This record gives sequence, C-alpha cells and structure tokens, in this order.
Amino acid sequence: MRTLVIPDVHQKLGKLNKILEKVGEEAIETILAARDVEQGASKDKLIYETADLWFHTLVMLAQFDCTPSQVLIELERRFGVSGLQEKAARG
Repeated sequence: MRTLVIPDVHQKLGKLNKILEKVGEEAIETILAARDVEQGASKDKLIYETADLWFHTLVMLAQFDCTPSQVLIELERRFGVSGLQEKAARG
C-alpha cells in the first residue's frame, strides 16, 4: 500500500474552521456533481470533486493525528452490518 504524503495544507489553510469549511465546500461540490451525473453529465467531474473531498478529509484527519487506516478499520468493522444494526450498537 502506498503512503499518502499530505503537505502542510492545514498550515496554509489556517485554523480548524478553515479546514472544516473546505471539507464542507468540497462535500457540496461533490453532491452537485453527482446530481449532474444523474442528469446525464460525464462522471469525470464527480471523480474530480470526490478526489478533492477525500483529500481535504485526509487533511482534517491529520489535524487530529488520525490516519486513513483508522477509518479503514472502522469500515471493516461495519462490513456486513446493516445500518440499523450499526446504529443500535452505538446505543
């Protein structure tokens, strides 16, 4: 597995609020791109916006010393568990 090197983007963006704003902005752009694909647009924009969303999410995780592998472990834990079961397990 390749290691993703994340530049000090969080330093350039400034405080946590700026990072969170960027994640939110990219999430909205990804949603809009998905709507466009639903209407027949090329999937290229959806892929591009999803890459932006993932990147800025990784920056957010790095801000809290969290790793992508921690997220993957959580996804593996959920594999095969329905959404209702997972929600019930949280309490």
